[in-house]
Amino acid sequence: MQSTDLGNKESGKLWHRKPSPAARDGIIVNIIHSSSDYLPKVLRFLNVAFDSSGDCLIAGDHQGNIYVFDLYGNRFNLVQRTAQACTALAFNLRRKSEFLVALADYSIKCFDSVTKELVSWMRGHESSVFSISVHASGRYAITTSSDTAQLWDLDTFQRKRKLNILQSVGIQKVFFLPLSNTILSCFKDNSIFAWECDTLSCKYQLPAPPESSSVLYKVFAVTRDGRILAAGGKSNHLHLWCLEAKQLFRIIQMPTKVRAIRHLEFLPDSFDAGSNQVLGVLSQDGIMRFVNIQTCKLLFEIGSLDEGISSSVISPHGRYIASIMENGSLNIYSVQALTQEINKPPPPLVKVIEDLPKSKLNSGGLKMKVTSGRVQRPAKSRENKIQARILKQDLTGNFENKENEVSDGLNKKRLQILLKGYGEYPTKYRMFIWRSLLQLPENHTAFSSLVDKGVHVAFLNLQKKYPIKSRKLLRVLQRTLSALAHWSAIFSDTPYLPLLAFPFVKLFQNNQLICFEVVATLIINWCQHWFEYFPNPPINILSMIENVLAFHDRELLQHFIDHDITSQLYAWPLLETVFSEVLTREEWLKLFDNIFSNHPSFLLMTVVAYNTCSRAPLLNCSLRDDFEYFFHHRNNLDISVVIREVYHLMDTTPTDIHPNGKLDAFVALTKGQYPVFNQYPKFIVDYQTQERERIRNDELDFLRERQMVEDMQAEVDQQRVEDEAWYQKQELLRKAEETRREMLLQEEEKMVQQRQRLASVKRELRAKEMHLQDATRRRFLKLQQDQHEMELRRLNDEIERKNLIRNQEAVAKEMREDADTYRRKVDLEEHMFHKLIEAGQTQNQKTQKLIEENLAEAEQACLNADWRIQALHKQRCDDLQRNACYQEVAKLLRENRRKETEVLNAMVGEGAKKWEEAKEKDFHLKSEKKASALSDASRKWFLEKELDDALEHAEHPYNTVPRCQSGQAASGYVPRTSQLKDSSEVDSSTHISLNRRRVQWDTMEQDLMERVRNLRQRLTAQARNRCRTPHLLAT
Repeated sequence: MQSTDLGNKESGKLWHRKPSPAARDGIIVNIIHSSSDYLPKVLRFLNVAFDSSGDCLIAGDHQGNIYVFDLYGNRFNLVQRTAQACTALAFNLRRKSEFLVALADYSIKCFDSVTKELVSWMRGHESSVFSISVHASGRYAITTSSDTAQLWDLDTFQRKRKLNILQSVGIQKVFFLPLSNTILSCFKDNSIFAWECDTLSCKYQLPAPPESSSVLYKVFAVTRDGRILAAGGKSNHLHLWCLEAKQLFRIIQMPTKVRAIRHLEFLPDSFDAGSNQVLGVLSQDGIMRFVNIQTCKLLFEIGSLDEGISSSVISPHGRYIASIMENGSLNIYSVQALTQEINKPPPPLVKVIEDLPKSKLNSGGLKMKVTSGRVQRPAKSRENKIQARILKQDLTGNFENKENEVSDGLNKKRLQILLKGYGEYPTKYRMFIWRSLLQLPENHTAFSSLVDKGVHVAFLNLQKKYPIKSRKLLRVLQRTLSALAHWSAIFSDTPYLPLLAFPFVKLFQNNQLICFEVVATLIINWCQHWFEYFPNPPINILSMIENVLAFHDRELLQHFIDHDITSQLYAWPLLETVFSEVLTREEWLKLFDNIFSNHPSFLLMTVVAYNTCSRAPLLNCSLRDDFEYFFHHRNNLDISVVIREVYHLMDTTPTDIHPNGKLDAFVALTKGQYPVFNQYPKFIVDYQTQERERIRNDELDFLRERQMVEDMQAEVDQQRVEDEAWYQKQELLRKAEETRREMLLQEEEKMVQQRQRLASVKRELRAKEMHLQDATRRRFLKLQQDQHEMELRRLNDEIERKNLIRNQEAVAKEMREDADTYRRKVDLEEHMFHKLIEAGQTQNQKTQKLIEENLAEAEQACLNADWRIQALHKQRCDDLQRNACYQEVAKLLRENRRKETEVLNAMVGEGAKKWEEAKEKDFHLKSEKKASALSDASRKWFLEKELDDALEHAEHPYNTVPRCQSGQAASGYVPRTSQLKDSSEVDSSTHISLNRRRVQWDTMEQDLMERVRNLRQRLTAQARNRCRTPHLLAT
């Protein structure tokens, strides 16, 4: 097993040596993606999807890195970094390079894997998208989340429809059925509905599963033909539904170790026409088991308990399995390696064990026993007894393709009798009978090995020679011819092989294995001795036909000889196309019912019968082109008549010329491996192969030399082109130079002409200038005259202005005089008002008279009536305002007088209180002074006495006691006299202090009266200011 680490590489190889997967595990390569950080970690892959070809797959990890892996080209490429985890992928769109990715932000993006650009961005989901299903045409896609499913048009990337559901019923999966226009929706309550894609009308609903099987469906899978639906869930039971009959037809029980089913997917097979028989079941233990849904047999399994599988996808052609492991890596498995050790599919019921002589061939020669049970291969015993093993009956035969049914032990004699009676086999059972008659071995492994070799070199350009409209039919034809060429080398050089195989390819295009084995059986038996004269037509076979024609219709043969028509013209075109050009489909099938049921010589006799039955139109033909047209186009001929004629020829032809004696009896293909086909001149084929190889080598050499010559020719052409370009440039430069010279000459001529015109213009300009100077002089003189006039007018205006100013000054002087008069009047009124305030009387009449006189004088003296009217109006307003102010001030004065009276009364009361308090304090002061004087006299007396005692003691230290006594007696008088003196002193000091206090009170009273006067003056000044303020505002 090879392992590849993507690392930080954006592209590279998947494997460095050719992978050889072992049959044990079948792993081609293990792909891991580890980061290149300091601590590397594995980036887990989350989703994987194959493209429609099956050779490329796309995978995304949890960091949003999306890689494309080309298994055919052994390459990987990083195509996108989405920076968020992807939840679903789809790579089978109509435009092959585009893919869809569902991201963790609930959006779906479409990218191009080639240009690595964003194509479209689709939004609409409100939860994570876990499934993307693309229609078979690649035009539509269905994205499914837990709460809704949405249908998108991939041409416009617009949402067409949205499936809304109840919250109680969740969605399990919504997807397209393969190769149909039906949408299947599966819900969590086990209900399954089918919808028409175009109209979105409900086609049908599957019935509920039986109550005995309590399985909640979680995973689903459908066969490629869309006829069988497999469903599973948290159980080991699998339910198989027939979508045509709309019923549950089988319940498969998985092994007991399987407790839940996580994923289901059918394994496609190229030879089962879409009715897949192998189902892959991924269980909870990480092991994916592949079982046959018909035999319920476990075929193989991938994964293990140690290396479990998380999810898995199978390629459309069934060659690869891509599995995401539980450790985050990606494994690519080879289905061929996994199935090479598995037993072959069940053999047909009718099987030739040995070829018995005709004498021994009877109805009891081959013994088969059909009972219910399992299929086993018959084995021949020594006594020529056939041991039959038990066959399990097919319970779903009604649901399978008839081309895939195995033979059923038919008797050839009875079939021939039936064929002669009805002329053909039933259409419904024709393919079944053909497979029984031809005893096809169905060697799947051998055919797969031939197909795996790829398209043969000889048929790479088949579409150029045979431009078939259907690409599928062309691909099947190319694959069948390539398998024949790989089986035997002569078929790569056989020019008529496509014509021989095409009708069978068209008939068996859905089962390539049967198609190949039918053609191979036809070549081995009915094309005997065709290749002995290769590369020429089979002369011996054509001679047999000519001999039989000469015996039965000599006239027609002579007609052919007369017109130089050989058997290569009237027989070989019918043989190499096996009558497909001259017969319709129904006629051809009817003919080959008889050919496959008879001896190989029946085909040669059919050629003779076709000519003899057409003798009338052939005898009328005389040109070679007419004969060629007749044997290459359909003619008005009854095939039943031809077949009867063939049987007649088979019975009436003599033995010596009968092809029956020259051709061997029918031999079936061998089981397991196909027989070696070498019935051709090997030296010719080898020589042709060698010659072809030599020619191919020569052609390669020629191609190389031609390539070299072409390269040299390209270089020469390039050099010639460069030279021509250089010469052209030189020629262009020369022409440009000549053009420039001509232009210069023309410019010089133009300059001369311009100079002449300029001179004339100058003359004209001089004349104009003189005229202009004269006009300017005249204009200047006029301008000076106008200026003088303007100066005069200006002087007149100045005189008028000065007169006006003088008048205005006189008016202003008068106005100033009026204003001064008014101001004096105002001052006089103010003075009168002050007098009114001081005396308490008003002189309003005198002021009114003075105002009227001033107004009369102003009216007589004013030159400008408007100004005086305005001044009078302003004065009147000022008077009114001043009158109001006077009244307000008078009111304030009266209020101030009242308040002054209250203040004076309060001050008088306060003064009385202060006088009483002063008296009390004076009395207290006198008492204190008296006590202090007494204390001072006592202290003074004490000190004087102590001083006298000290002096006396110093003089008479021994007469101390009597002195002391006498001193005490004398002390009783001295203090009294001193006390009287002190009391007189205290009285005098008290009288002085009272006088001083009276003076202080007088001073305080004067100060208080001064303050009252100042307060009155201040109030009067404030009232005067209030009266002046309106006057100033009015002026």
